[in-house]
Amino acid sequence: MGPVPMNPVGKLLTLDDIRLDLDVSTKEQLLEQIAALLATRHGLSKIFILESLTARELLGSTGVGHGVAIPHARMNQCAIAAGVFVRTKSAIPFDAPDGKPVSVFLGLIVPNRAAELHLQILATAAGMLGDRSFREKLKTCNDPRVVGELLAAWPDIPPVLASVTVPNPERPATCD
Repeated sequence: MGPVPMNPVGKLLTLDDIRLDLDVSTKEQLLEQIAALLATRHGLSKIFILESLTARELLGSTGVGHGVAIPHARMNQCAIAAGVFVRTKSAIPFDAPDGKPVSVFLGLIVPNRAAELHLQILATAAGMLGDRSFREKLKTCNDPRVVGELLAAWPDIPPVLASVTVPNPERPATCD
């Protein structure tokens, strides 16, 4: 697949930032895992990230409905925007506005001074995760590489990714 123009969310995520079937059962465990992933990937303090994400959740749940949440925080300690895509093994309670449990998470941290970038990333995330068919692909696809390609390519999903099955030499991944 050739290079595709990338949206602000796609630019943040590499294969190492995507975790499928994470085994957690509470909001606290989920935030801790997201903080640990971001800390490891970006050389930041897990405690600072967790405190920032938790403080943001106390202002109001970052659950957006339809089984999706976008836990995020602006932080002084962070020099560049960073993100992780996490799908949990089973949906967990997350105080979402529709009351439904959540299984798809986009965890984000951005520098405190990057307010405009923060809003662009959140707007893009809300758009992609608000798209029902796109959301279903993210919920059912079992190949982290394909999930990464889907996130990077949105809103222009190339025909090869829009098809029912995406061939993978290691194992087939159905993404419909």
